[in-house]
Amino acid sequence: MTSGIDLQGSFIRALIDLGLSPGVAKAIWIPLPLLLMLIGATIGVLVVVWLERKISAAAQQRVGPEFAGPLGTLQPVADGVKLLFKEDIIPASTDPWLFTIGPALVVIPVFLSYLIVPFGQNLNITNLGLGIFLWIALSSIAPIGLLMSGYSSNNKYSLLGGLRAAAQSISYEIPLALAVLAVVMMSNSLSTVDIVNQQTGYGILGWNLWRQPLGFLIFWIAALAECERLPFDLPEAEEELVAGYQTEYAGMRFALFYLGSYVNLTLSALLVAVLYLGGWEFPISIDWLTGLAGLDPATPWLQIITAALGILTVLFKTYLLVFLAVLLRWTVPRVRIDQLLDLGWKFLLPVALANLLLTAGLKITFPAFFGG
Repeated sequence: MTSGIDLQGSFIRALIDLGLSPGVAKAIWIPLPLLLMLIGATIGVLVVVWLERKISAAAQQRVGPEFAGPLGTLQPVADGVKLLFKEDIIPASTDPWLFTIGPALVVIPVFLSYLIVPFGQNLNITNLGLGIFLWIALSSIAPIGLLMSGYSSNNKYSLLGGLRAAAQSISYEIPLALAVLAVVMMSNSLSTVDIVNQQTGYGILGWNLWRQPLGFLIFWIAALAECERLPFDLPEAEEELVAGYQTEYAGMRFALFYLGSYVNLTLSALLVAVLYLGGWEFPISIDWLTGLAGLDPATPWLQIITAALGILTVLFKTYLLVFLAVLLRWTVPRVRIDQLLDLGWKFLLPVALANLLLTAGLKITFPAFFGG
């Protein structure tokens, strides 16, 4: 599925037609994608928080939120307003600078990672040639913020949570990167747009899920561990560490951890959809359907419909994965810290390395199927 819509060019040309100079039109355009990214990611988090509450309630055979808005849809907004007006306390024994910088280091890299996520052929903020590399680099910054927050809190539970977060991140970043490298090897590109384009044209049969089933499982398990989702929420295990690195935080600083957790979950689901589930590609090829119906794919109204279908397809795949992540929270028991590290170092790492070597061999042997 392709989209010939050029949002940036169309917006700038519209401003020029209104009498603005090209320089002013471009200056107006520059902050808009970033604002759209922040607004879209925040709205996505509100939806995920509501889904988590309702799915968790259904799994436990209870109702869940239902009074704040229809079906409780305004409950995430109420949570945010409550945290906004809560007293922001910095304990006297903490390091105030590190205590303040830590939550920001957790949230900012996750938001920046949304720069590379495509919702269509020309429906992304930037198509970086090194997009995957940028995401891996940014994902390595968040554990520094968690460790900084745990250390600066001057609380033994917070310090243990920060140390666990750093150890867990290091353990699962390597298998995650190796799983992504196998996909990069097949598409011959680090661009997320190129990776999706490599999966288009054959509908569901062209998705990397079928060429990289092992890589898909490794990536999904490692992504859940990176997001600290159950059964891998050891850094903030309430029964053991009170809340881990979040123990001493309140108000908006705590809200940043809360926001970062759900933004990261949504980002991970988006990347799984882009890397393994065809991105904006519909299960049945739209190009094949338009050809069968005798329609011209370059027709403007058809391009608009195609772009809208692409966005809906990406969001459907993303929230399906979020649903699975929430369901896992209530169906799988939490592992111990030694089991967590053993799974990362002794199982996922060698399996991911073997998958990468197998992909290289199959690409040489079957170049037509594995993107040679």
